[in-house]
Amino acid sequence: MNRARALTNRLRRELFATPLDGLITVVLLIGLVSGLKALLHWSLTQADWAVIQANSTLLAVGRYPLNQQWRLWLLTALLSGAAGISWGLLRGAGWPRSDRLAAAVLLVLGLVLPAGLGLAAPLQQRWWWLTALLLVGRWAAGRWGCELPPRWRRLLPLTWPVLYLSGLGLIGGGLGLMTVRPSQWGGLLLTLTEASFAIVVCCPLGIALALGRCSELPLLRWCSTLYIEFIRGAPLITLLFLGQNILGFLLPGGLAPDRVWRAAWILTFFAAAYVAEAVRAGLAALPRGQWEAARSLGLNMVQTLQHVVLPQALRAALPAIVGQFITLLQDTTLLSLIGLLDLLGVARAVMANPEFLGRNAEVYLVLAILFWCCCAALGVGSRSLERHLNRQVLRSQP
Repeated sequence: MNRARALTNRLRRELFATPLDGLITVVLLIGLVSGLKALLHWSLTQADWAVIQANSTLLAVGRYPLNQQWRLWLLTALLSGAAGISWGLLRGAGWPRSDRLAAAVLLVLGLVLPAGLGLAAPLQQRWWWLTALLLVGRWAAGRWGCELPPRWRRLLPLTWPVLYLSGLGLIGGGLGLMTVRPSQWGGLLLTLTEASFAIVVCCPLGIALALGRCSELPLLRWCSTLYIEFIRGAPLITLLFLGQNILGFLLPGGLAPDRVWRAAWILTFFAAAYVAEAVRAGLAALPRGQWEAARSLGLNMVQTLQHVVLPQALRAALPAIVGQFITLLQDTTLLSLIGLLDLLGVARAVMANPEFLGRNAEVYLVLAILFWCCCAALGVGSRSLERHLNRQVLRSQP
């Protein structure tokens, strides 16, 4: 009874505090319910999901060889387990409201959505196992992660770069596996590979550019500033076309990278300029006394940056950096304009098939859900990391 009364008081305080607040709440609720009702009616009675059922593999991996797709399922299982463990270690044993909401969304997307789309039974079962692996990893790491020795906990973040490099080997071939050329990658696989490569590489490059722009060496500062301002002033699509058409002429034939990797490097260089500005804002927000206190303790410049300056600056710049990562993931849709079969490029090819003419709404809705899931995962991960870092700061204070 007390809990129900507290919930009622909270809803009244947050949604109906004044007559104007109550009117806005009612109008928004009517709009949300009407939109959701119309979407459900269209999805269940008018939409034809055969276009997704027939092209699910093409949308997911493009022209990746069928007999080698077990490598992608293995990589997805490893990533699901690692994501669940990292989620549990960051959040602890409890299940706050945001975690319960995220788990409910994962259950709907991982268990209900494949069945609703009518995917093949083996494919549905694989998605169910992946969802279970993610949630079980979250529960197990939250329950027993605190019992791990501190040395092991410090080494656990290193599993992500190892897993990433191993994943690239699984996708492209290596360790005795058959080579799959990047020209055979496509769909969601190509989109996530391009975005993840750019995110991983642009972060250290952006930090170096931010430090260069703040440097007291004039040549280093001018070069960093010129690079950042040039990249920020050029449209990404222009840079992508330049990278695809000019690199082949500037570099010898044997040294020119594949078209997929050319696009990946262009995305990396583009995002690095924006990450540099976010890091520079974090550095500018840091009081000058932090530098002076570190130098007075006998730390050299490298030690000052490593132990004092960068940890605080990156924590302040983390929301802006993650926002740039989300924008970068969305910018990968431009790859279809330069002839790469990313997720949007494959979707356009599917919608051009005479057999599926007029089924654009179904395809675009699935694309929107996939992109939303990826962006929401980045946002949830960044907020969890922020809370984890804030707790560490509070524990370190006397």
